[in-house]
Amino acid sequence: MSVSMLSTFIKPMHREGRKFVAIFAGITLILFLICTVLGWIGVGLTVWCYYFFRDPDRVTPTRTGLMVSPADGVVSLLEPAVPPVELGLGDRPMTRVSVFMSVFNCHVNRLPLAGKILTVAYRPGKFFNASLDKASSDNERNGLAVETEDGRRYGVVQIAGLVARRILCEVKPGQQLMTGERFGLIRFGSRLDIYLPEGVSPLVSIGQTMVAGETVIADLTSDEPARLGGVR
Repeated sequence: MSVSMLSTFIKPMHREGRKFVAIFAGITLILFLICTVLGWIGVGLTVWCYYFFRDPDRVTPTRTGLMVSPADGVVSLLEPAVPPVELGLGDRPMTRVSVFMSVFNCHVNRLPLAGKILTVAYRPGKFFNASLDKASSDNERNGLAVETEDGRRYGVVQIAGLVARRILCEVKPGQQLMTGERFGLIRFGSRLDIYLPEGVSPLVSIGQTMVAGETVIADLTSDEPARLGGVR
């Protein structure tokens, strides 16, 4: 098997996952001592745990103005919404694009568009299913307010889901990040909300599959209206 084929299946793992894979592997050894069938189930779960914490490189478009998805998953909501008050983005509705991540998606989060981190705001909350609309307001969350080079501002919010119990954010206010640069991770099923800058239309549709750091969700240099999509 060539190196290129191996790289298709074997991905780097986020350091946050090492302890979990070790725990799963330890439990698997115990299960083998109890019952071979249980042991093989443990092997499957250990592989899934590694797969959950995979952290592959992505090819991010670098043209000025392109905003990319911060998460792997599916667009679950697309609507105007007032951003969380703690982000300081005002009380006027902004276009919100929500990307729902299942437990099978890569959960490393990436910055949608290059800029300066103005605010990092954590808020404890509940753990409703992240695909529900009320998850944006009621669930545990961590939000970033970002200012782009041309002075426009947008928000990206990590939202814990039904089985998620840990939001990891690795950036601080004042940092400058590039488009597609990693900024955090959420464990075990969750959602990302992106609040687009004023006057910017989304170039994605509900149900569309997103690839973090690669799929373009908006273009700040374009006056194209919001796109419509249909299942084929």
